[in-house]
Parts: sequence; C-alpha cells; structure tokens
Amino acid sequence: MRFLKETKMKKYTLLVAAVIILFLIAKYYIQDDVARLDSSQSPLVLSDFGQGKVLFDDNCAACHGKGAVGVEGAGPTFLHKVYEPNHHGDASFYRAAQYGVRAHHWPYGNMPPQTQVSQTDVKKIIAYIRKLQKDKGIY
Repeated sequence: MRFLKETKMKKYTLLVAAVIILFLIAKYYIQDDVARLDSSQSPLVLSDFGQGKVLFDDNCAACHGKGAVGVEGAGPTFLHKVYEPNHHGDASFYRAAQYGVRAHHWPYGNMPPQTQVSQTDVKKIIAYIRKLQKDKGIY
C-alpha cells in the first residue's frame, strides 16, 4: 500500500515539475517574441510618425494647426478626448480624408475630402496624431 502511495506521489511530483517547466519555456518564448516584435516594429512606427508629421504639416495643419492643436475658426484640435481611438477610431480618419466629414462636434463647418492624401499617407498621419494624443495623456 505504501509503495502505491509513493509511486502516485512521484508521478504527481513529476507531473507538476513538467507543467512548471513547460510554463517557463512558454513564458521564455512569449517574452522573446514580444521583444522581437517590439524591436522590429519600433523603426516602422517612428518612421511613420516622422513622415506623418511632415504629411500632417503639409496637408492638415492649415485647419488643424501645427501639432494638431487646432486653428480658431478653421478646424478642431485632435488633442481632445473626442478624438481618442475608442470614440474616433483610425477608420474615421481614413473616411474623413476620402469622403470628407459633416460637422458634428465643432462649429467649424464641413471638411471636404482630401483627395491629395493617399491611404498610405493617412496611415502615417494617424500614427503622428496618435503619438501626440498619447503624449498628451488623451488615451
């Protein structure tokens, strides 16, 4: 009887040890993947941010202000809670550039389509706006 208990205990101990080892191995690989993902995507994000700033300044700043602070009488700031991703997601920026926007939050009038800006340009402009918003603690 005692032999059976010891055998079960050894099997249980081995099972627990195997689970712990598998967990540690999985954790190592997940952390490694996250680190690799972060380092491989950082240059892209920074590049999009830098290019987005130039594109924003050239195409959006006349109405939305340098640094997206808005221009009185022309266009709203994007550094406002109403433009955070959970309220105005990235898709709304793509639609705004492609189709224009009816005024609905601010008294600046409707925004016409910005056909000179490509989808790739809009992606970079969004990266710039989101970085500014994050730096300001908007989200």
